[in-house]
Amino acid sequence: MVRCQHFLLYLYLYLPAFVCFQTNWSFSRANLSANLLIMPRTVKIAAAQMGPVHRDSTRQDTLSRMIKLLQSASTRGAQLVLFPETAFTTFFPRHLISAQEELDSFFEHGDDLAGSPNTKPLFDEAKKLGIDISVGFAERAADGKGYNTSVYYSASQGKVIAKYRKVHLPGTKEPFENPDAVNQLEKRYFEPGNLGFKAFRAPDLVLGAQKKVAGSVQPGKGDPIMGMMICNDRRWAEGWRCYGLQGVEVVLCGYNTAGFAPDLWGTRTPMTQEQAEEDAVFHHKLVMQGNSYMNSCFSVSAAKAGLEDGKYDLIGGSCITSPEGHVVAEAQTKDDEVVFAEIDLEDCRQGKEKTFDFDRHRRIDQYSPIALQTGVIEPELL
Repeated sequence: MVRCQHFLLYLYLYLPAFVCFQTNWSFSRANLSANLLIMPRTVKIAAAQMGPVHRDSTRQDTLSRMIKLLQSASTRGAQLVLFPETAFTTFFPRHLISAQEELDSFFEHGDDLAGSPNTKPLFDEAKKLGIDISVGFAERAADGKGYNTSVYYSASQGKVIAKYRKVHLPGTKEPFENPDAVNQLEKRYFEPGNLGFKAFRAPDLVLGAQKKVAGSVQPGKGDPIMGMMICNDRRWAEGWRCYGLQGVEVVLCGYNTAGFAPDLWGTRTPMTQEQAEEDAVFHHKLVMQGNSYMNSCFSVSAAKAGLEDGKYDLIGGSCITSPEGHVVAEAQTKDDEVVFAEIDLEDCRQGKEKTFDFDRHRRIDQYSPIALQTGVIEPELL
């Protein structure tokens, strides 16, 4: 595909002059672009699903697994690899942790993730292989506050170019009274994200991407437009639409989702563990597919999956979804696994320019409750 892109770029640069010389016919690159040649904007992308990471798993063992997944993705030609939420450790917010030293061990301290001894080997390997990575972790900020965070590292730039902090924190601050309950204590350990849903461009993934130069700019011709979200964020349409309004082309979402947690979620009627997990996977795919379609973008989701500590079951279901809402690749296990696809960002244009042409069809004067109201306000009783 890279050779094909080089050939097409060669045609784009030199064919107009050749045609003019041979035929004395006025022929511009603009005509060629518009009428004869649509440059593919292909990206080879992967989700690095991880199997269980236990409370007593060592940092080194987990990091080694992540590096092996990155190397495996490299053999398939991946240019970008997404890792799960809190990828370097177990999903510790399920536990009530009173010892500060143990709690601190689950967080990354300082702003230089690519230079920290706990995480540097992964970024070094990404740089060596020339692969961009997005990875989730627990962040301890300089002011002492905790955040559930993900970053995007550009291998060509050799640095982190974007950061996102999880906005929609699920669960409770205090554990449930039921001693057998699966707790979700993110509100205890993390602050809600304060960086918003800010899209960004990932450089050097697409050959011939349009750059910031004088002249007209064609939508959908620049470097890929990326957005990040984490786990529960994927269930909230507002974040997706914020990205959609910035022209997002790929949304990256790492997650740790319980397969059975009746104190947290479920239906009115009791469910078996098998039914609950099936339902959780269904809802995961539902929001990834539906929101990808409604915002005309690809999405990549990467799970931390399997049975952690012999008790806490996490769903798999890591997948890559198209702008038409189709799953184009998905995990087959709940273990360490690379989910891979080659995507063409040109596929985003159909929805962005027709069905979901926001500029023509959105009616923001009718949407005021979305920004002005948090909880439900029912109509008055009859």
